[in-house]
Amino acid sequence: MSTTTQLTATELTATELTATELTATGLNVSDARREALFASALQPSDEPTAATVSAAITGALRQFGIGGCAAQMAQEFGDHPGAAASRMRWVRLVSGSASIPG
Repeated sequence: MSTTTQLTATELTATELTATELTATGLNVSDARREALFASALQPSDEPTAATVSAAITGALRQFGIGGCAAQMAQEFGDHPGAAASRMRWVRLVSGSASIPG
């Protein structure tokens, strides 16, 4: 399993990604982390490192929770679909190309 999708039990607790929450929402860890990165304040212009991305994901999950991150993303796609699509492309690029620690 890659480091972008592997989280230890301690990290799951720290980011509030419980098995029950993931099952209830039908998400896997990668999806939840992408939604959290999308909902975070991190911007491509910040030129984030893997550690910065991981911190942004953790912060967004603590602030909004899994469902809240998904809601933030859905709201942005509803209000600004072009900008949201561009941000999602960036999120997928970052999450697919970097080894982001859990």
